[in-house]
Amino acid sequence: MDLQRAKEIAASPVMAHVTHEGHQVYIQSVDEGTQTATVYHLKNPDHRYAVHVRDLTEQHVVH
Repeated sequence: MDLQRAKEIAASPVMAHVTHEGHQVYIQSVDEGTQTATVYHLKNPDHRYAVHVRDLTEQHVVH
């Protein structure tokens, strides 16, 4: 994922389907300087961690 898209998702009130290493995560914030995002697994919201935005994947869900 690119930095700009990660920022858009973090700022949006709409939940995007984003994964990190196969697990669905929520992007809490994005740090432009380090190009990392603070994320957490939806099943474990108390465990927040930083990942490089390029390691995030947006899944486009078709309804």
